[in-house]
Amino acid sequence: MYVKGKKAGKLSIQLAPNGGIPTRDVTPYVPITPKEIADDTYKAYQLGASVVHVHAREENGSQTFRKDVFEEIFSRIREKCPGIIICSTTSGRFNDDVADRLKVLDLEPEMATLPLGTVNFFRHPSFNAPETTKKLAKRMYELGIKPELEIFEGGFINTAQYYVQKGVLKPPLNFNLLLGSLGNFPADIRDLIYLTESLPSSSTWTAAGIGRFQCQINAAAILMGGHVRTGIEDAIYYDHERKELATNEALVKRVVRIADELGREIATPEEAREILGLA
Repeated sequence: MYVKGKKAGKLSIQLAPNGGIPTRDVTPYVPITPKEIADDTYKAYQLGASVVHVHAREENGSQTFRKDVFEEIFSRIREKCPGIIICSTTSGRFNDDVADRLKVLDLEPEMATLPLGTVNFFRHPSFNAPETTKKLAKRMYELGIKPELEIFEGGFINTAQYYVQKGVLKPPLNFNLLLGSLGNFPADIRDLIYLTESLPSSSTWTAAGIGRFQCQINAAAILMGGHVRTGIEDAIYYDHERKELATNEALVKRVVRIADELGREIATPEEAREILGLA
């Protein structure tokens, strides 16, 4: 497999097990409690997942930024999955109070998402004023946390480059390209190509397709030499047309199978750490 004349390296798989949207009303397979999140992460880890993107939930299923809940999730994951890279959310989708969003960083995950602008999701806008992004980035660098730059619109890449010029961000950058949300960047293969060709040359990138676009974006990222995010946060269905509900385990298995058939080796957590600039 070759990308711009170079053989693609090993594939880092990121699991996004629950996010803040899917509830038990729509799928019984979404993990809610710290134990459930850690158990799903362990199954994915055994299959080859090297990164887990963590959202915390209250017992009633609602998203929370409670530090104690995140701490329990991190502890359980680290106990069950030695070496896995924890990437915490700092999303403003349900809470735009920057003080609340900063709390999880004190637990020092190796990575954390950094939103680069306000996003108009269909039901829940995610508010990310420039000052919020700057405060989050500043704290991440103070604690040695690698920002994962969330790209929901093409213009966010320009914002990232501007922040590099102003010293807010430090290259090399790591991008998470999220395509297919209603009202955001679409998820045709040409859209993924456009985004990846707009990235700074030293960047690493992971791609996720939302809803029915998950499999095609995952497969394209594998072919193009990028990395993959998959999980119930992004798609509750394994087969959208048949409305076949997914488990996190099944979604990771599919990525591993596609990667194997396309000749792309799976990175261990140690190898992913080096790929993503964490080593």
